[in-house]
Amino acid sequence: MSDLKENLEDKKERAILVGVDLGNTDDFAESMEELEALAEACNMEVVCVVTQKMPAIHHSLYIGTGKVQEVKEYVQNLWADVIIFADTLTPSQLRNLQQELDTAVMDRTNLILEIFSKRARTREARLQVEVANLQYILPRLVGMHEALSRQGGGSGLANKGAGEKKLELDRRKIEHRLAQLRRELEDVSKDRQTQRKQRANSGIPRVALVGYTNAGKSTMMNRMLSSYGGPEEKQVMEKDMLFATLETTVRSIKIDRNRQFLLSDTVGFINHLPHGLVKAFRSTLEEACEADLILNVIDASDPQHKQHIKVTEDTLKDLNVGDVPMIYVYNKADKCMSDSLPVIRGEDKIYLSAKSGEGLPELIEMIFKKLRSGEQLEEIEIDVLEKLLFELDHLYQQGWELAEQTLQEMVYYKRLAKIRKHK
Repeated sequence: MSDLKENLEDKKERAILVGVDLGNTDDFAESMEELEALAEACNMEVVCVVTQKMPAIHHSLYIGTGKVQEVKEYVQNLWADVIIFADTLTPSQLRNLQQELDTAVMDRTNLILEIFSKRARTREARLQVEVANLQYILPRLVGMHEALSRQGGGSGLANKGAGEKKLELDRRKIEHRLAQLRRELEDVSKDRQTQRKQRANSGIPRVALVGYTNAGKSTMMNRMLSSYGGPEEKQVMEKDMLFATLETTVRSIKIDRNRQFLLSDTVGFINHLPHGLVKAFRSTLEEACEADLILNVIDASDPQHKQHIKVTEDTLKDLNVGDVPMIYVYNKADKCMSDSLPVIRGEDKIYLSAKSGEGLPELIEMIFKKLRSGEQLEEIEIDVLEKLLFELDHLYQQGWELAEQTLQEMVYYKRLAKIRKHK
């Protein structure tokens, strides 16, 4: 019985991908490859890819009527379980295609939402995904409701058919649930803001990893943790897969006694990321807004990396992140460059390999150089010596011996009476 259950869980859905090439972009082939990668990330097996060149999207079926019949034949011959369309379908297109093909139909937005639903682990991520999912479903319910309304007369639930009543009740349930979720997210967001304020008050610089999905952000964080003494249990999951992680993770990276920063790993971006997801994950992505420095991690080996940079920058603009200093970190450079790594170009570009660690020490130096450029010296109101004497007393209580070097540092700090405090 357990073997049967495992086989059912491991069974992959067989998917057919469908896309329309309007001839107005140069990256249609790459967008279909990305759709295939998204399907694989959702544990699906792509059995066929169907494309059609058209001057415009068919208003009711997305593809032409002849192509619909072709896809229907593929479904029967290849035992397909689901058909995934490369663009977001309108409610009427979705309904018409399901009727014509008599098979489960998804669009790109729905597929991404499915991936997020499977990967969400924390309470906040699950709430955010549910909000985005319900926002996606709601207009499609409304579209079906309008179609039924044209068939019936009268007004009010009393004069509606059974199916129409159900749609109306479903719509009300969704709206009620959305209101409830937004209230819960507001509470979670307040907790996150409190945590951010505490980190800001600590005076430790904050650095955020951002970038296109699967560029290597989690690998970068894990490499920094392992290189600078971070405990193994603090490492995050890394996998060669789109949207391997959704939750924002913050870790302390301590380079030496005098240099430390807080590093956050945010959810990856993707071309045409559903607006509902950007909005739902806004509080999570705001880690980048609050950062003192952004590391834009780029997969240098990807032929579309320039487009990925643009997608990341556009998404950051949507989040009103415009004036935060940035370093462009071209990761996986060992796959596409013959030069020995790292390769540094200017003050804000570095080519390296997070997996091997080549270029990491140089990146650290670039980070602190950028952070120092934003520092200011501020007079402090508290007596630094008094604070250090308190710490000294605590050390003696623990039975530790104080080195002469520490005493000299205390004298130095008393004389300076200043600290470096980050903006």
